[in-house]
Amino acid sequence: MSSITDPNMSDGFTSAMEEIHNTQLKTYGEIIDMTTELCHSHRQFVKSALDTCLKKCKDDEMLFETIQTFKRDLVQKKASLKGKQHAVSEMISEIQQKEMQKDNIIQKIEKLKEEQAKIKESIQSQNKANKNKLKNLQKARVVFQDHLGMEMRTILGKTQLVKGEKLQFVFRNINPSDQDSAYVVTMGIKEDGSYQIVSSDPVLECLPVLESRLQETNNLAAFLANVRKEFMSRARC
Repeated sequence: MSSITDPNMSDGFTSAMEEIHNTQLKTYGEIIDMTTELCHSHRQFVKSALDTCLKKCKDDEMLFETIQTFKRDLVQKKASLKGKQHAVSEMISEIQQKEMQKDNIIQKIEKLKEEQAKIKESIQSQNKANKNKLKNLQKARVVFQDHLGMEMRTILGKTQLVKGEKLQFVFRNINPSDQDSAYVVTMGIKEDGSYQIVSSDPVLECLPVLESRLQETNNLAAFLANVRKEFMSRARC
């Protein structure tokens, strides 16, 4: 058995220890290199992850800003839509009011047409009645003018109370002492075709009664005969 003090043994041990030491150094170097590489890779990963996170944050911020913009646009569009809906409602209400006004105007036009038709019918009826009255007047004029000395004149009323053409009946041969003395009664025809006594000269107190009877009977000849009698009675007084 070799002794520890054997130079060969000592050199072999030293050589073995150096080899082990070198192997360990090499292993440590490999570990350090691996650790360094891992650290570098880790730093690259962290940097890449940080860049990705930053980009993600920026994208999120942009997305958030876009969402906020969309929300603001949506609020504005809602407000604009609400305003347009209000304007449309007002326009519809205005159209409905105009439709109602149009219906009212049409109704008024129809009513006016009916009233015009009635007025036209009334005018035609009044004209017919006036023609009949004119015929009666002409007959009465012939009778009274030829037999009783009565004259019929047409005069124009100038006062606010009496307007338009009036008929004036002038009686003569009333007063025995003055045959040419004129006794006058003035009358007209109302819009409804009835007679209206305006005045008499001299004044007859019974003239309103005679007028009322004339309006009831529409007998002008009898009215003129009664007026003549009243003038004659007054002349004898």
